[in-house]
Amino acid sequence: MSRKQSNQTYFYPLAKIGWRSAAALVMANMIGTGAFTTLGFQLELLQNAWAILALWILGGLMALFGAFSYAELGVRLPHSGGEAHFLSEIYHPFLGFLSGWVSLSVGFAAAVALAAIAVGQYTSLLTGWSPQHIAIMAILGLSLVHSLSLRYSSRVQNVLTGLKLLLVVGLIVAGLVLPAAPGAGIDWSLAGTEQLLSPGAAISLILIFYAYSGWNAAAYIVEEIDEPSRNLPRALVVGSVVVSCLFILLQFSFLRQAGPTALSGQIEVGQVAAEAMFGPQTGQIISALIGILLLAGISAMIWVGPRVVGAMGGRHHLWRIFAKKSRRGLPLRAIWLQAGISLFLVLTASFERVLYYSGFVLQLFTILTIIGLLLLRRRHPQAAWRSPLFPYAQYFFLAFSFYALGYLLITEPLESLLGLLNVAAGAVAYGLGDPGEAPKMSTGEL
Repeated sequence: MSRKQSNQTYFYPLAKIGWRSAAALVMANMIGTGAFTTLGFQLELLQNAWAILALWILGGLMALFGAFSYAELGVRLPHSGGEAHFLSEIYHPFLGFLSGWVSLSVGFAAAVALAAIAVGQYTSLLTGWSPQHIAIMAILGLSLVHSLSLRYSSRVQNVLTGLKLLLVVGLIVAGLVLPAAPGAGIDWSLAGTEQLLSPGAAISLILIFYAYSGWNAAAYIVEEIDEPSRNLPRALVVGSVVVSCLFILLQFSFLRQAGPTALSGQIEVGQVAAEAMFGPQTGQIISALIGILLLAGISAMIWVGPRVVGAMGGRHHLWRIFAKKSRRGLPLRAIWLQAGISLFLVLTASFERVLYYSGFVLQLFTILTIIGLLLLRRRHPQAAWRSPLFPYAQYFFLAFSFYALGYLLITEPLESLLGLLNVAAGAVAYGLGDPGEAPKMSTGEL
């Protein structure tokens, strides 16, 4: 077969990344918009500090158990694409297409837009530029970086992630060591933990799920990881555990330093906490650093998201044009398709509405994927890597996911229905297209 006839033949050898780069990708995806924005919305729903921190601990367990599940799925079905590939193989290509549609329009494009807006908000005071213009420049610049080469993407990602981790650790240490702000007014009484049973806790849990999203990032690029049966589980688990610990300590530091009155309803909670710790001028500098290092999350999503489009294009003619790769093995068309959707959302969407809408629909497809592992285990019990705590970890994940989604559907019906409308639009797009022949099951161990 000639090079012109095959999309799988390239002029350049494809590079592979090790578990450290894959773990850096996971951590960069996780430490992003949610960690520095969602606490303000949670404080509008809950006032007790222990209740909020308990939900963050629960979110960390969910991320770890989800990582266990996706690691096994990635080893059993070692193709890039994440849920789009998993659901196609386990259920039907139709569900895989819907998952890919949601990942493109919400999971990555909307997440990139939210992160870019946050970058703009965090850096606008220091630069004097419009937050919207900063967001647009961030999306365009990082899309260009990821259009060059996988090796360049990996190096940029590792450097940004390392700097971001240093900043997060620095904020945590300062928040724990410096004296708490006088009159912070946070409720630390154990009696207030009864708020964990309120509808506000369920909605807060959806926000926390969104903050933790990214624990599955390495599963989207399985084919680009060296020895995935060994390195994929290590990357997912290590990345999830490290970030979960950092998130819990970071939210504790924010609560201790700034308190609920100052943080409630705020998007830039990191800036509010930094100003409480270091004063207005230094706080603005740290705020700008937070915004700059949030670029690592945008970079990670621009790297991972187009691989989902590639998985969709291999199964459906409607997307095949975007699945084509360059001579260096990069999905350039998919990268710029995602960039275009993200730019549209930056120019048109509301931050809070997109946050709820994204959280609902993404958790829905994650639930289907975790159920898929339960089904796959029944069909093929043996695998090169198996999830610890199976099936209890999966049941735990599913129980709290259904609990949170049910409350969100009742209390925030508009955002939930917008998510379902997006799924319906994907179903229409699938019907309008001409489904191609699905590729054969991967040769990896089931």
